[in-house]
Amino acid sequence: MARKPNYEFERRERDRLKAIKVAEKAQAKKEARERARLENAGEAPPADAEPPPEKT
Repeated sequence: MARKPNYEFERRERDRLKAIKVAEKAQAKKEARERARLENAGEAPPADAEPPPEKT
């Protein structure tokens, strides 16, 4: 027997996943801008800075 569709939940779930993806992309761009700014200023990035997490 087929399940009853729950369009509202499915839409919220899609929107939630999209928001996470957009936030990750914005964070990556922010970090890239910061690295570029430091490189252009002739400074090395801090040694204790953590590399961005790898996606699995």
